[in-house]
Amino acid sequence: MILEFLLIFIGALVMIGLVRSYAPKIGLIDIPNDRSAHTRHTPRGAGVGFYLSSALIIPLFHFDLILAYKWTFLAVFLVFVVGVLDDHHDTSPKTKFIVIIIGAFLLSFDHIIIDKLGTVFGIPVSLGWFALPFTLFAVTGFTNALNLIDGLDGLAATISIVILGSFMAVGYLNEDMFMTVIAGSFIAALAAFLVFNWHPASIFMGDSGSLTLGFVISVLAIKSLAYIPVVSVLFVAALPILDTLVVMMRRKLNGRSIFSADKCHIHHILKRFFEKNIRKTVLCLGALQLLYSFLGLQIDKGADEGFLLILFVLNVIVVYFLLGRMVKKQQCNC
Repeated sequence: MILEFLLIFIGALVMIGLVRSYAPKIGLIDIPNDRSAHTRHTPRGAGVGFYLSSALIIPLFHFDLILAYKWTFLAVFLVFVVGVLDDHHDTSPKTKFIVIIIGAFLLSFDHIIIDKLGTVFGIPVSLGWFALPFTLFAVTGFTNALNLIDGLDGLAATISIVILGSFMAVGYLNEDMFMTVIAGSFIAALAAFLVFNWHPASIFMGDSGSLTLGFVISVLAIKSLAYIPVVSVLFVAALPILDTLVVMMRRKLNGRSIFSADKCHIHHILKRFFEKNIRKTVLCLGALQLLYSFLGLQIDKGADEGFLLILFVLNVIVVYFLLGRMVKKQQCNC
């Protein structure tokens, strides 16, 4: 398995380097705007490199996984393709939403679905007919949440590596080859990507990377429910979820559309707090995600999730007010 991950790392280095060289020639350029953290035109589409390196190497070592999870691999491919199209010529949000929904639906053919929410205050919660709609909502929501947090050099990759590392540990300890291989493969590919994307970045992952990553992590999160509680998963993947919930709460309470764009995501606020030091911001958020993931993995499988769910909700509220105070001090229009 070490050889496999090493080949993926090397393959991603080569492919991302090629994408960086050819991106300007085919219009894969990210042009700065008033919400951008970067100030120069930068190639995008590195997701092509780290997806292809994984997609080409995994079958050589684990073709049995491809056969066992053929619908899942097809779903990931569809999300990757719509990400590539968006990188090249801004695909409409509706199109991306539909493709992600289709991908999430395909997961059900491989029995990757959220059908239970554990035990809440002593009562087992089974979703029944609502399992599929809930799964579609959860996968679509998290895929877009990770896409939204891709706002600073190295941020999405760093947070994803921490989350993937947690799910890889869960898979390895429970002898789940699918979880171990997929998580490990993307960790190797992202490590190669960080060589190019650590501040100052010479290439961005683009939607081909962020949408694919969000979708893959969603798949692993659902698979992990066989071994850890739902609330554990919320903590293991906390930052993208927290960021999205807090931003939407603030927009709603301020009378704005929850889908409106602004510079009030957690990484924007912390970047201003660290006086625009991107590396400090990314390292801080990476450490915070590591803490959340560690706490999530300490929760016992048999724990009553009602109290823990309340704890997570309280955490969201605390983060909301802490960030709100920081925004006021920064005199930012959020």
